[in-house]
Amino acid sequence: MRQVRSLAGYLTAQGVERGDRCVIFMDNTLVCAVSVYAVLSIGAVFVVVNPQTKQNKLAYILDDCGASALISDSHLHRVFTPLLKTAGRLKCVIASGDPSRLEATEVTPFEQALEGGVTELPPNGIQKDLAALIYTSGSTGDPKGVMHTHLSMTFALGSLIEYLRLSSEDRILLVLPLAFDYGLYQLLMSVQLGATLVMERSFTYPAVIFQRIREEKVTVFPGVPTIFSLLLSMYQREPFVFPSVTRVTNTAAALPAEHIPLLKKIFPNALIYKMYGLTECKRVCYLEPELIDVKPASVGKAIP
Repeated sequence: MRQVRSLAGYLTAQGVERGDRCVIFMDNTLVCAVSVYAVLSIGAVFVVVNPQTKQNKLAYILDDCGASALISDSHLHRVFTPLLKTAGRLKCVIASGDPSRLEATEVTPFEQALEGGVTELPPNGIQKDLAALIYTSGSTGDPKGVMHTHLSMTFALGSLIEYLRLSSEDRILLVLPLAFDYGLYQLLMSVQLGATLVMERSFTYPAVIFQRIREEKVTVFPGVPTIFSLLLSMYQREPFVFPSVTRVTNTAAALPAEHIPLLKKIFPNALIYKMYGLTECKRVCYLEPELIDVKPASVGKAIP
């Protein structure tokens, strides 16, 4: 919380105001999570962008949302630095990581941005204020920013926590990008609950993830069909099991019914949730896990 308030103070000192858009172009890290909450705490709007985004699409997003701030990682400097000359609305640019990699003098190292210490946060806004813009991938055209108010996001959090039967004792794995609403909500739910988030940059190295699941006694495993397909392929070569996991969730695309028997072997103590959503707008329906064998092709019912 101290880092959140320090970063919020720096953003405020640079002229970032309520309603301003702040683009967060970063890997899944603690710094990224701090940045999300710092932006929210001053009534600004966070826009998390996948770190694999190409320069032309990042340029489009910065311009489309009228970004007032850019928070990134120093190892991404070759992507964002050339854009600083044309991103005229930016009031500040901050980058975490090794400051010696930064080429532009106008980029403030993250640690330096925290040096001002904590600050009094401005008065809260209202529930209908915009909280986030989540951009589509733009695979079929220009990325489109989906608008989320504080009210819509807090409603969704309560609903997800209720039907997934989560508690503060849970330990939630995050291997999905925070720029993806499904990944983002793992962070938001963890903070809302006071649960533990086990954050990884990606699922690129499954063996490392498996070790982390065992070490941290992960209880919630959110995935997508590509991740589950890889899991099943590895299991068929050399079986493994994760008994600590009590919930497995899937969205983005339908979980094939034929995957379920093997997933039950990998996660013998887990309820398996099949969920469906609208593009960049979070989940809208789910199948009760007790019905997964009875109605394997069902889209379930509306979230609470």
